[in-house]
Amino acid sequence: MTDFQTILGRMLDSFQLNIQLFVLTLVFSLPLGLVIAFGSMSRWKPLAWLTRTIVWIVRGTPLMLQVLIIFFAPGLLNLGAPWGSGSSARFTAATVAFVFNYACYFSEIYRGGIQGVPKGQMEAGQVLGMTKAQIFFRVTLLQVIKRILPAMGNEVITLVKDTSLARIISIKEIIMMAQEYTAKGLIWPLFSTGIFFLVFVGVLTLLFGYLEKRLDYFRA
Repeated sequence: MTDFQTILGRMLDSFQLNIQLFVLTLVFSLPLGLVIAFGSMSRWKPLAWLTRTIVWIVRGTPLMLQVLIIFFAPGLLNLGAPWGSGSSARFTAATVAFVFNYACYFSEIYRGGIQGVPKGQMEAGQVLGMTKAQIFFRVTLLQVIKRILPAMGNEVITLVKDTSLARIISIKEIIMMAQEYTAKGLIWPLFSTGIFFLVFVGVLTLLFGYLEKRLDYFRA
């Protein structure tokens, strides 16, 4: 019983790394994704082309590869140690990779949502003397949120599971911890990791379902 509690406690501690990576990725990638979306929709063609090319590259290559490149590239290019040292450096590099990757995915969702709002509403706002910023935040934004919420929910749930990829640079998240016990002949820790993810995803599913109902008065 003591061994079971000890192992479960260590796995819970490791899952906190997954949760921290999840939260930090959302906090920084959601606003960055909006900035990238505006860049890809820019009327200045060079900026739009450059932004879309970056998004295409990021979305077209594995996240695991991006984590490796961001972690190892500074050292290979003699750029010093921008991520710091020790385990915190690994976590910082993983966070940067996750933020940039998910920001690119979110940018495409934002772009689709913004372009899906009828142009007539923007024209009506301009007739009323509203600025572009006022039209976006007072007219467009809530409709965009309503439109993109299901797609955002899918990406957020995918992010929960993708946090396990951080183990590629030896971040001891929950699956890596469970694998250590599997190597010692214990199989239940590996299977129990699924319960951690299922519970977390279940909570997020309920949350997004609640948000969709709250925004149901915005009809497409």
